[in-house]
Amino acid sequence: MSVVGDRDIRRLHARYLGRRRATDVMAFNLEGGPVTGLLLGEVVISADTALRQSRRVRVPVALEIDLLLVHGILHLVGWDDHTPAEARRMHEREREILSAPRHRPIPARLWTGLLPAS
Repeated sequence: MSVVGDRDIRRLHARYLGRRRATDVMAFNLEGGPVTGLLLGEVVISADTALRQSRRVRVPVALEIDLLLVHGILHLVGWDDHTPAEARRMHEREREILSAPRHRPIPARLWTGLLPAS
């Protein structure tokens, strides 16, 4: 995992996805194909964006970074969030993963703005 600022992630986003704006997390498969070995890839998180998002939903920035890391890892192992249904399933899995080691629920506001209103 790498933690960078908005400027660096904006450059990565433009270079690899053609989008000239900052994003919160990017995941890079370093094997060039399906993950087959122990090396999944690299997850790059924008600390600037994570801090803004954590303040917006009133959670600790460390929890927001945990969410972004889990989100990136799920992308590396094949999860997608391109459709609302896929996004819903992916965010449900993130919630399961983040809640499990703590034996307590994660505040629902952590997912504020991630899913379209149903």
